[in-house]
Formats: sequence, C-alpha cells, structure tokens
Amino acid sequence: MSRVLALVLAIAAGCLVGMQAPVNARLSSSVGKLQAATFSFLVGTVALVLITAVVTQGGFADLRHATSAPWWALVGGLFGAVYVAVALATVTTLGASGLTAAVITGQLVVSAVIDRFGLLGIQRQHLTTTRVVGLLVLALGVFLVVRR
Repeated sequence: MSRVLALVLAIAAGCLVGMQAPVNARLSSSVGKLQAATFSFLVGTVALVLITAVVTQGGFADLRHATSAPWWALVGGLFGAVYVAVALATVTTLGASGLTAAVITGQLVVSAVIDRFGLLGIQRQHLTTTRVVGLLVLALGVFLVVRR
C-alpha cells in the first residue's frame, strides 16, 4: 500500500472515530450508555464478520492460531470497549472536540513510550527532541480545546 493511500485511509478512519462518540451518545439517550456501547460493538462485530467472510481468503480458519499469540495480544477488543464506554461517559462534558483531543494525546503519549522502549513487539524508535516538543504542543492544544 502506498504511503499516500495509507494516510488517506487513516484520516478517513480518524473522521469516523471522531463521529463515533457523538453518534453513540445520541443512541445512549434512547437506550443507556452501556447498552449503546454494547450495541455499537455488536454492529461492529457483524460488520467485521461479513468483511472477513467476503474479503479474506480462508475466512475464519486462521483464528485457530489465536492461542499461539501472547496473552496481551488478545485484549485489543477490551481496549476498544473501554474507549467506547469512556467516550460515552465523557463526550457530553468535554464535547466531541475535547474528547478527541484528549484521546489523541493519550494515544500519542503511550505510542511514544511504546516506540521508545520497543514494547509490544514494536521496533524501537528514538524519542527525539522534535517528538517531545510535538507532544508538549499537543498537550497545550488539549488544554486550549477543553478549557472553558
């Protein structure tokens, strides 16, 4: 995949994530927060089952190898569930932009730590002064977005 296509797809996915919390919050006003999170994951699961069945060669056969992965490689769905539940609980307080700014900051900070120490099977990356400044500017941006 080209870098340009990867960047376009990543930005598009980011747009969808930015819409996810407000959409789920609207659903939660009808069914409750945890129920909305559950329904959101149910819809996502159905979509992934259909995509896997149609797009991948061999469908679900490779899932039998999941037990050979380290235990921590199996909890990604839990992280997503926590994100959706926290987003539902905080989007009405922080707003969509405040929530997104805070989430992106958390993602970048933990990603920088993962890169720096080569955690979770990722190759080590240097934590340069430029990256540190970028993280600090991002933190300032969150402050500016969420302040009253």
